[in-house]
Amino acid sequence: MKKLTRALALGLASSVLFAGAAIAEDFHGFDPATYDGAMLSGDQLKAMVADAMKVSPPKNGKNYVVGFANLQRDIPFGIIVEKGIQANADAAGLKLEIADNRLDGPTALANAQSFAQRNVDFVIEFQTDSNFGPQVMKVFNDAKVKVVAIDIPMPGATFFGANNPKSGFMGGSYLATAAIAKFGADKVKTGYFVDGELPQSGAIPAMRTNGQIAGFKSVIPGLPDAQIIKFDSKNTMQESFTQMGNVLGRIPAGVPIMATGINDQVALGILRAVKQAGREADLIDVGNGADETKALSEEPNLVAATGYFPERYGNFLIPVALATLAGKTLPPAVLMSHVMLTKSNVCKYYKDFKCSEEKPKVDYTFPQAAFETFLGSLASEPALKGYETLIPKN
Repeated sequence: MKKLTRALALGLASSVLFAGAAIAEDFHGFDPATYDGAMLSGDQLKAMVADAMKVSPPKNGKNYVVGFANLQRDIPFGIIVEKGIQANADAAGLKLEIADNRLDGPTALANAQSFAQRNVDFVIEFQTDSNFGPQVMKVFNDAKVKVVAIDIPMPGATFFGANNPKSGFMGGSYLATAAIAKFGADKVKTGYFVDGELPQSGAIPAMRTNGQIAGFKSVIPGLPDAQIIKFDSKNTMQESFTQMGNVLGRIPAGVPIMATGINDQVALGILRAVKQAGREADLIDVGNGADETKALSEEPNLVAATGYFPERYGNFLIPVALATLAGKTLPPAVLMSHVMLTKSNVCKYYKDFKCSEEKPKVDYTFPQAAFETFLGSLASEPALKGYETLIPKN
């Protein structure tokens, strides 16, 4: 299993970057403002349960039942997140009921109704369709069930997940820097930037893909809009493969193809379409999530991925659930920190993979000033009206 060392984990602590109160006191080793993300001990988790039961007794009178509606149970990110949640639930002595949202809003709604009928005590919701968020939350509100939402916000739920603007800006600016290193500063200006988006998930994940574009432009300013191509990835490798096959007809042979997307599967779908077309020499690709770690370590043209560390999500989510049941005040959002993973440093984060012995070809520095300008622009975005507390401060 891929694992982070605890020492490295200390450098990957979550950040609470929003208006809103943090937990007033440490809750058995968990404060989302300072928590390093390493899994708490069974004793700590059980102590959380004991305190929570004094405030919110289990509905069945015996033990807590937590519902987890996974994004999709057979994709790498979902598999890894589920495994981490299950490990924490087991250590805490919780019963975990798992459902599969299958990347589909109506399915997520049906799963919510099922959880409500089963009288779960808390729900961890990972669903992709922002249009169904209010309906799903109405089910839980009517059933008086508290919720934490992963990556896609839902009204009234605590948000947990990516720092979307920063992770996107990191990936886009790294891609541009790597493209210059590979093709040269003059040639990249003739190339095309391709981004696989996910419109159905709404304004918050869109900060990620918009951040990718802004980050790219911060390093390669002046790239004509006609050379920026966006497509709806549907969050899947297959759809991205299909869409990229169509996109290739718009890109002249021999010019750089600089690609990224909402997640690693999108980046791989793009890569496979380009390889099938015999144009791999033109490609440079950056993933998002780093859950396709094997591909990152082996595919020459997948040069980096923004690390999201999904194996650590459960280390936050179960404590968030128990803190909520214990009546603790949580901030509106808890975020992961992100690192650019490359072939040269992957072994430092995932011990099952070797680091490349080749000297890194990309001299990358995060463009902080440009990022701050981008971040400042988000407050005036019409699509983000009502989401102000979910816009990071840094």
